[in-house]
Order: sequence, then structure tokens, then C-alpha cells
Amino acid sequence: MRQKQLNKLKEQLTKELEDVKSRLHTDKHLETTELSNYDNHPADNATDLTDQNTEMAIEQHKVDEVEQLESALNAMEEGTYGKCEVCGEDILIERLEALPMARTCIDHANHDFDTDSRPSEEAILGSSTEHPVKDEGGVRDYEDSFEDVEKFGSSDTPQDVDKDDQKDLYK
Repeated sequence: MRQKQLNKLKEQLTKELEDVKSRLHTDKHLETTELSNYDNHPADNATDLTDQNTEMAIEQHKVDEVEQLESALNAMEEGTYGKCEVCGEDILIERLEALPMARTCIDHANHDFDTDSRPSEEAILGSSTEHPVKDEGGVRDYEDSFEDVEKFGSSDTPQDVDKDDQKDLYK
């Protein structure tokens, strides 16, 4: 790697580090929209909690990014920048230009993306109204009571229901 390329990458890393650090929140106070939770609807509390969790995840991502950028700049100072941490081979300049904080060559990059796992809630919530609870001790709807409840009314208008189903609903 030429000195000119190294200087350009160092400038890019430094600028990116300053940018990420400027976006970090220094105070650890999580904001809420309400002064008191006494009279709040549970959905409002859930919204606040979700917003706080999202904020915390974004902040953690920024902290991780700062660590990666500082690690790359330290590697430049030590003279190990541009070398794969696994095999010791040179990292392609194209990879470094695209991802200046890369610490491994493309062969040793993490290609194991978890595309198969699903949210933990899905283990409890079924995708069917037929038997919604799977673990023991929970309520099971063996009769599919939704159809019985729907007979008493729903937000469906007559044009939303098939003609054959209308006869059954309005008996």
C-alpha cells in the first residue's frame, strides 16, 4: 500500500471517528414522554420502552463503531494496518477503501449472517388462531372461538365478507 493511499484512508478514518463521536450522547438519561406513568395506557409505556431500547441499541452501535475506528487508527500507528489479523496477508486496497476499518481479508471476513433465527416472541405466539399458546399451563383455544365471537360482530362490512359467509354470519 502506498503512503498516499494510507494517508487518504487515515484521513477518512479520522473524519469518520470525529463524526461518530459527535453523534454520541454523553448523558445516560433516557427520555420519556410522560412525567408520571400512573395514568398512562400500557401501550404508551410500551412505546416509551421500545424507544428507549432502540436508542440504547443505536448508542451501543456507535460505541462499537468508535472502538473499531480507533483500533484501525492504532493499527496504522503500529504499522499493522492493512494486514489480515487471521492470516497476515495484505488486505486488498479495494476492501480498505470500501471498509477502512476492516481487520481481515475477505476470505476471513465474517460471512455467517444469522438469517434463520426469529424473534423469541414467535416461540410463544403462533401464526395461527387455531392453537395460539404452545407451552403447558397456558390457555388453548381448541374450538377456534374466534369464529364464535365474530358472529356477534366485527369491523367487516358486508362487502368484505363472501356471500356464502354472510348467510352464516347473520343467522
